[in-house]
Amino acid sequence: MAAEHHVEEHHPGWQEYVRIGVILAVITAIEVAIVYVEALESVLLPLLLTLSVGKFVLVVMYFMHLKFDHKFFTWLFLSGLLLAVGVVLALMAMFGLMT
Repeated sequence: MAAEHHVEEHHPGWQEYVRIGVILAVITAIEVAIVYVEALESVLLPLLLTLSVGKFVLVVMYFMHLKFDHKFFTWLFLSGLLLAVGVVLALMAMFGLMT
C-alpha cells in the first residue's frame, strides 16, 4: 500500500483575517473619499472599478479560502469576474457613461 502523503495547507490565523478586514475598510474609505474629489471626476469610474476588483480579489482569495484551493477554482472565479467586468463596461459604453 502506498504511503499517504498529507500536505498541510497554510490557512491564515485570526490576525491575518483582521489585517485583510482593515485593508478592505481602508479601500472602502478611499472609494467613499474619491467620490467627493472633484478633480478625479473624469477618472472616477475606472478608479472605483479598479478598487472594487481589488476588494473582490481579497474577499474571494481569503474569506472564501480560494487562495488555498485548487487552481481550477481560481480560474473559475476569474472568468466570472472578467465576464462581469466586461458586461458592466459594455453597458456603460452602450448608455454613454464612459465619457
